[in-house]
Amino acid sequence: MSETVRANGLDIYYRREGQGPPLVMLHGATSMGTHDWGAQRPLLRSDFTLYMPDARGHHRTVYDVREGWSRAALVDDALAFADALGLERFHIMALSMGARTAVELAARHPARVVSMLMIAPALRPEPAASVARRRMDPDRLLAEDPVWVSELEQRHDPHQGEGSWRRLLDAIREDSQQLAEVTPEELRRIRLPALLVVGDDDPWMPLDEAVRVKRQLPEGKLLVVPDCGHVVEAERPGVFNPAMTQFFRRTRSLA
Repeated sequence: MSETVRANGLDIYYRREGQGPPLVMLHGATSMGTHDWGAQRPLLRSDFTLYMPDARGHHRTVYDVREGWSRAALVDDALAFADALGLERFHIMALSMGARTAVELAARHPARVVSMLMIAPALRPEPAASVARRRMDPDRLLAEDPVWVSELEQRHDPHQGEGSWRRLLDAIREDSQQLAEVTPEELRRIRLPALLVVGDDDPWMPLDEAVRVKRQLPEGKLLVVPDCGHVVEAERPGVFNPAMTQFFRRTRSLA
């Protein structure tokens, strides 16, 4: 079921499906609520109620990024989204941009989060800033990856306005140049079951950074997926899905 809820000054569009304890699923940059989780939703919706919101400025959560867009605002959006739906405690699964949102939310409000599975959050200024300069450049993408540009246009422009895909990329790239570090002190406040997943060839989160983050999480576990880049759940679902299922089976009853 697709719905909207008013939260933090936005009409946040989301999809809800399944039954059981709440699991909030946060997508990656330039994506949308349901897109990143196609291979996981059928495995989860018999045990969880899945909540898949579109982030501000993405797909159907309408927001003009020219008014100012930041990852910090996404944390406030996610908490307000949970509050508006009456989700007192919830599990989180999140990718990339969404995973950083999840980490910051759990660090600020650890009592609200039951467990957290995060795929490749960028928690330090580098290499995120350098990668974003290359990969979030609209002109470069038009020349090198017109198929992806077409996907972005179809995903965002009908809801956000003509040319919104380009403005969104510019906003994400600009925010990446000002990214603050999530500190070890903040990570140590996340005292809950946490599984960090990275591909061994991920430019956004190198392996040494993943190991550093895992060591700061009091209940953290790390899964490194071989021969894999950034979007682990889509690139290697055969490896990711069993680990995901085992993690949430173990933590489902904690709420």
